[in-house]
Amino acid sequence: MVHTAGVVDDGTIGSLTAERVDAVLRPKADAAWHLHELTRDLPLRAFVLFSSVAGTLDGAGQGNYAAANAYLDALARHRWLDGLPALSLAWGLWDTGTGMGGNLSRTDVQRINSSGVVGLSAQESLALFDASVGADEAVLLPVKLDPAGLRARTGGVPAMLRTLVPTAEPRAPRAAKAGPAAAPAADESLESQLAGLSQDEQLHLLQNLICAHVAAVLGHTNAATVDPARSFQEVGFDSLTAVELRNRLNKATGQRLPATLIFDYPSPVALSKYLLTELLPDIPEVAAGSGTEPDEEAFRQAIGTLSLARVREAGLLDSLLALAAPGGTAQQQDDTAQADQSESIMAMDVEALLAEAARRSDSE
Repeated sequence: MVHTAGVVDDGTIGSLTAERVDAVLRPKADAAWHLHELTRDLPLRAFVLFSSVAGTLDGAGQGNYAAANAYLDALARHRWLDGLPALSLAWGLWDTGTGMGGNLSRTDVQRINSSGVVGLSAQESLALFDASVGADEAVLLPVKLDPAGLRARTGGVPAMLRTLVPTAEPRAPRAAKAGPAAAPAADESLESQLAGLSQDEQLHLLQNLICAHVAAVLGHTNAATVDPARSFQEVGFDSLTAVELRNRLNKATGQRLPATLIFDYPSPVALSKYLLTELLPDIPEVAAGSGTEPDEEAFRQAIGTLSLARVREAGLLDSLLALAAPGGTAQQQDDTAQADQSESIMAMDVEALLAEAARRSDSE
């Protein structure tokens, strides 16, 4: 008998409800227990449960799924100790494009691979199944591991794998800096590197650091493909990748950053300014438009995310329309005043423009 049923409903722990936990545990834990009770007295040759490595190693965003598979592993041990046939196979990712793995996006698969767990082909999976069924063990982990990926994990190599993947490695020589855009050196604190730079250079260095980790989380091979002005949501971040990026930046900066980090600071440009004030709190406050203010395209994207209803409810619609019209609201002013105001408006960034619209709305 082989039990392969399973459901995934991934999410951070705060988003899990009783219903979402039940939906995942029912086909795994409940069904396996019923099969155990119904077949306990039958002369079975095999009782195989398809579990997951998520129940043994850390499965980010899979608290419900990890619990369901840990139950299967425990049930197999329970039967095995009672002398009943039992084997729980805690599989790694099946990279076959079908089943539960078939629902993963390319980014999800790359993120899993980068954590050190590499996808198994159908041929590899079947060969591991054949080899496992004949083993005298209650629980086995048919998983394909990448030692380099395991060493690069944000939390380091999982404790139970450290005898397989030693963490001690020769220290790499320090790379030479290539100017303000260079990423932080591994053997120098981030604060000390920032201290000798101008504010524009500091922001540039932090943006490079952020973009490098964004690329790693999303599975890009080159950080140069990450546009620091684009929002995290726009480039494909979800709640799981948001947590992974936060964890990476915690390690890189030595800070304890909030879980809502990329929602509070939704682009590498915005996040770099926040990190600079956290790392060097004694420096003057970073100006909203300092060094890397959004260009016209970023401005249009920001305005485009606002619904007409929200702008109208905020009382800003008439003021924004007036600012966009020729001459603004300065129709009663002389030509010189109109020209001065138009130049002032053209020089405003997004925050200043919205603040001006709010001021005018309050004064009307």
